[in-house]
Amino acid sequence: MGAIYLVRHAQASFGKKDYDRLSPLGERQAGRLGEALAARGVTPDLVVAGAMQRHARTATLALKAAGLPMDVEVDEGFNEFDHDQVIVAHKPAYQRRAVLLADLARTGHPARAFQEMFAAATERWTLGGDGYTESFTEFCDRSEAAVRRTADRVGSGQTAVVFTSGGPIAAVVSRLWSGGDELWLRLNPVTVNTAITKLVVGRSGLTVVSHNDHGHVDGTDLLSYR
Repeated sequence: MGAIYLVRHAQASFGKKDYDRLSPLGERQAGRLGEALAARGVTPDLVVAGAMQRHARTATLALKAAGLPMDVEVDEGFNEFDHDQVIVAHKPAYQRRAVLLADLARTGHPARAFQEMFAAATERWTLGGDGYTESFTEFCDRSEAAVRRTADRVGSGQTAVVFTSGGPIAAVVSRLWSGGDELWLRLNPVTVNTAITKLVVGRSGLTVVSHNDHGHVDGTDLLSYR
Protein backbone atom coordinates (compact mmCIF):
# COMPACT_ATOMS: atom_id res chain seq x y z
CA MET A 1 0.00 0.00 0.00
CA GLY A 2 0.98 3.62 -0.45
CA ALA A 3 0.57 6.39 2.11
CA ILE A 4 -0.43 10.05 1.97
CA TYR A 5 0.27 12.37 4.89
CA LEU A 6 -2.02 15.41 4.83
CA VAL A 7 -0.44 18.14 6.93
CA ARG A 8 -2.17 21.31 8.04
CA HIS A 9 0.00 24.40 7.74
CA ALA A 10 1.57 26.04 10.77
CA GLN A 11 -0.13 29.02 12.42
CA ALA A 12 -0.76 31.91 10.07
CA SER A 13 -0.99 35.58 11.07
CA PHE A 14 -4.50 35.78 12.49
CA GLY A 15 -5.67 39.37 12.94
CA LYS A 16 -2.98 40.77 10.67
CA LYS A 17 -3.55 42.42 7.31
CA ASP A 18 -1.69 39.60 5.56
CA TYR A 19 -3.08 36.46 7.16
CA ASP A 20 -1.25 34.20 4.71
CA ARG A 21 2.17 34.65 6.35
CA LEU A 22 3.24 32.36 9.18
CA SER A 23 3.30 33.91 12.65
CA PRO A 24 6.46 33.64 14.78
CA LEU A 25 4.76 30.72 16.56
CA GLY A 26 3.99 29.17 13.19
CA GLU A 27 7.65 29.32 12.21
CA ARG A 28 8.54 27.34 15.33
CA GLN A 29 5.69 24.89 14.76
CA ALA A 30 6.89 24.15 11.23
CA GLY A 31 10.35 23.26 12.50
CA ARG A 32 8.87 20.94 15.11
CA LEU A 33 6.72 19.34 12.41
CA GLY A 34 9.84 18.55 10.41
CA GLU A 35 11.43 16.92 13.44
CA ALA A 36 8.26 14.85 13.92
CA LEU A 37 8.28 13.69 10.29
CA ALA A 38 11.92 12.66 10.64
CA ALA A 39 11.16 10.81 13.88
CA ARG A 40 8.43 8.87 12.07
CA GLY A 41 10.92 7.90 9.39
CA VAL A 42 8.87 9.60 6.68
CA THR A 43 10.88 9.74 3.44
CA PRO A 44 8.45 11.02 0.80
CA ASP A 45 8.61 10.04 -2.84
CA LEU A 46 6.36 13.01 -3.59
CA VAL A 47 5.84 16.33 -1.80
CA VAL A 48 2.88 18.52 -2.75
CA ALA A 49 1.65 21.85 -1.38
CA GLY A 50 -1.24 24.16 -2.01
CA ALA A 51 -0.44 27.48 -3.69
CA MET A 52 -0.77 29.62 -0.56
CA GLN A 53 2.21 31.28 1.17
CA ARG A 54 1.48 29.49 4.45
CA HIS A 55 1.61 26.13 2.68
CA ALA A 56 4.93 26.89 0.98
CA ARG A 57 6.58 28.32 4.09
CA THR A 58 5.45 25.41 6.26
CA ALA A 59 6.81 22.99 3.68
CA THR A 60 10.15 24.79 3.42
CA LEU A 61 10.77 24.93 7.16
CA ALA A 62 9.51 21.41 7.87
CA LEU A 63 11.51 19.78 5.09
CA LYS A 64 14.64 21.64 6.16
CA ALA A 65 14.21 20.53 9.79
CA ALA A 66 13.60 16.96 8.63
CA GLY A 67 16.65 16.96 6.39
CA LEU A 68 14.50 16.09 3.38
CA PRO A 69 14.78 17.28 -0.25
CA MET A 70 13.07 20.59 -0.96
CA ASP A 71 11.39 19.60 -4.25
CA VAL A 72 7.74 20.61 -3.78
CA GLU A 73 5.03 20.43 -6.44
CA VAL A 74 2.16 22.93 -6.28
CA ASP A 75 -1.45 21.82 -6.63
CA GLU A 76 -4.00 24.61 -6.19
CA GLY A 77 -6.63 21.98 -5.45
CA PHE A 78 -5.23 21.89 -1.92
CA ASN A 79 -5.91 25.60 -1.32
CA GLU A 80 -8.18 26.67 1.50
CA PHE A 81 -11.59 28.20 0.81
CA ASP A 82 -11.86 31.99 0.64
CA HIS A 83 -12.35 32.97 4.29
CA ASP A 84 -12.80 36.64 3.48
CA GLN A 85 -15.55 35.97 0.98
CA VAL A 86 -17.38 33.66 3.38
CA ILE A 87 -17.28 36.33 6.07
CA VAL A 88 -18.41 39.17 3.79
CA ALA A 89 -21.27 37.11 2.35
CA HIS A 90 -22.48 36.64 5.94
CA LYS A 91 -21.85 40.26 7.03
CA PRO A 92 -21.45 42.59 4.01
CA ALA A 93 -20.29 45.45 6.24
CA TYR A 94 -17.19 43.42 7.04
CA GLN A 95 -15.87 44.12 3.56
CA ARG A 96 -14.30 46.99 5.47
CA ARG A 97 -11.80 45.36 7.81
CA ALA A 98 -11.98 48.31 10.21
CA VAL A 99 -15.69 47.63 10.79
CA LEU A 100 -15.00 43.98 11.56
CA LEU A 101 -12.20 44.81 14.00
CA ALA A 102 -14.32 47.48 15.72
CA ASP A 103 -17.26 45.10 16.15
CA LEU A 104 -15.01 42.42 17.61
CA ALA A 105 -13.29 44.86 19.95
CA ARG A 106 -16.62 46.08 21.34
CA THR A 107 -17.42 42.59 22.62
CA GLY A 108 -14.49 42.66 25.03
CA HIS A 109 -13.54 39.16 23.85
CA PRO A 110 -12.53 39.61 20.20
CA ALA A 111 -11.09 36.14 19.65
CA ARG A 112 -14.22 34.46 21.01
CA ALA A 113 -16.47 36.83 19.08
CA PHE A 114 -14.61 36.10 15.86
CA GLN A 115 -15.00 32.35 16.34
CA GLU A 116 -18.74 32.71 16.92
CA MET A 117 -19.15 34.95 13.88
CA PHE A 118 -16.99 32.72 11.69
CA ALA A 119 -18.91 29.60 12.75
CA ALA A 120 -22.16 31.27 11.65
CA ALA A 121 -20.55 32.44 8.40
CA THR A 122 -19.23 29.01 7.47
CA GLU A 123 -22.53 27.37 8.37
CA ARG A 124 -24.31 29.73 5.97
CA TRP A 125 -21.83 28.72 3.27
CA THR A 126 -22.33 25.00 3.87
CA LEU A 127 -26.11 25.44 3.67
CA GLY A 128 -25.88 26.84 0.15
CA GLY A 129 -26.27 30.56 0.70
CA ASP A 130 -25.47 32.99 -2.12
CA GLY A 131 -22.55 35.37 -2.62
CA TYR A 132 -19.74 32.84 -3.22
CA THR A 133 -17.58 32.19 -6.26
CA GLU A 134 -17.00 28.65 -4.99
CA SER A 135 -19.84 26.79 -3.30
CA PHE A 136 -19.23 24.49 -0.37
CA THR A 137 -19.91 21.44 -2.51
CA GLU A 138 -17.53 22.69 -5.20
CA PHE A 139 -14.86 23.21 -2.54
CA CYS A 140 -15.29 19.67 -1.22
CA ASP A 141 -15.22 18.28 -4.77
CA ARG A 142 -12.00 20.19 -5.43
CA SER A 143 -10.37 18.94 -2.24
CA GLU A 144 -11.30 15.33 -2.92
CA ALA A 145 -10.09 15.57 -6.51
CA ALA A 146 -6.71 16.90 -5.36
CA VAL A 147 -6.22 13.99 -2.97
CA ARG A 148 -7.24 11.47 -5.61
CA ARG A 149 -4.77 13.02 -8.08
CA THR A 150 -2.07 12.51 -5.50
CA ALA A 151 -3.23 8.96 -4.74
CA ASP A 152 -3.00 8.09 -8.44
CA ARG A 153 0.72 8.90 -8.29
CA VAL A 154 1.53 6.94 -5.14
CA GLY A 155 2.57 3.39 -5.91
CA SER A 156 2.81 0.46 -3.55
CA GLY A 157 5.25 1.23 -0.76
CA GLN A 158 5.51 4.89 -1.73
CA THR A 159 4.72 7.95 0.36
CA ALA A 160 3.43 11.45 -0.38
CA VAL A 161 3.40 14.40 2.01
CA VAL A 162 0.90 17.17 1.28
CA PHE A 163 1.04 20.60 2.94
CA THR A 164 -2.46 22.05 2.88
CA SER A 165 -5.11 23.62 5.15
CA GLY A 166 -7.67 22.43 7.65
CA GLY A 167 -10.63 22.88 5.30
CA PRO A 168 -9.46 20.50 2.57
CA ILE A 169 -8.36 17.93 5.14
CA ALA A 170 -11.77 18.04 6.85
CA ALA A 171 -13.51 17.77 3.46
CA VAL A 172 -11.54 14.67 2.48
CA VAL A 173 -11.91 12.95 5.84
CA SER A 174 -15.65 13.68 5.97
CA ARG A 175 -16.18 12.05 2.59
CA LEU A 176 -14.01 9.03 3.37
CA TRP A 177 -15.66 8.49 6.76
CA SER A 178 -19.29 9.29 5.94
CA GLY A 179 -19.56 9.33 2.17
CA GLY A 180 -20.68 12.96 2.31
CA ASP A 181 -19.87 16.43 3.62
CA GLU A 182 -21.91 16.45 6.82
CA LEU A 183 -18.93 15.98 9.16
CA TRP A 184 -17.05 19.00 7.84
CA LEU A 185 -18.47 21.52 10.31
CA ARG A 186 -17.38 19.29 13.19
CA LEU A 187 -13.94 18.41 11.87
CA ASN A 188 -12.73 21.73 10.48
CA PRO A 189 -12.73 23.87 13.67
CA VAL A 190 -10.69 21.36 15.69
CA THR A 191 -7.89 20.75 13.20
CA VAL A 192 -4.62 21.60 14.94
CA ASN A 193 -1.86 23.58 13.24
CA THR A 194 0.71 21.12 11.77
CA ALA A 195 -1.53 18.14 12.63
CA ILE A 196 -0.98 15.08 10.46
CA THR A 197 -3.71 12.97 8.87
CA LYS A 198 -2.60 9.69 7.31
CA LEU A 199 -4.36 8.00 4.42
CA VAL A 200 -3.42 4.66 2.93
CA VAL A 201 -3.86 3.88 -0.75
CA GLY A 202 -4.78 0.27 -1.46
CA ARG A 203 -6.89 -1.92 -3.67
CA SER A 204 -10.03 -0.75 -1.92
CA GLY A 205 -9.15 2.89 -2.50
CA LEU A 206 -8.37 5.56 0.10
CA THR A 207 -8.69 4.86 3.82
CA VAL A 208 -8.15 7.18 6.80
CA VAL A 209 -5.92 5.42 9.34
CA SER A 210 -5.24 8.43 11.60
CA HIS A 211 -6.64 11.94 11.77
CA ASN A 212 -5.48 15.21 13.34
CA ASP A 213 -2.44 13.61 15.00
CA HIS A 214 -0.72 16.42 16.89
CA GLY A 215 1.34 14.59 19.48
CA HIS A 216 4.42 16.55 18.41
CA VAL A 217 2.88 19.78 19.76
CA ASP A 218 0.45 18.47 22.39
CA GLY A 219 1.22 19.66 25.91
CA THR A 220 3.60 22.35 24.67
CA ASP A 221 3.39 26.07 23.95
CA LEU A 222 3.30 25.17 20.25
CA LEU A 223 -0.31 23.94 20.30
CA SER A 224 -2.75 26.15 18.40
CA TYR A 225 -5.93 25.82 16.37
CA ARG A 226 -5.88 29.20 14.59
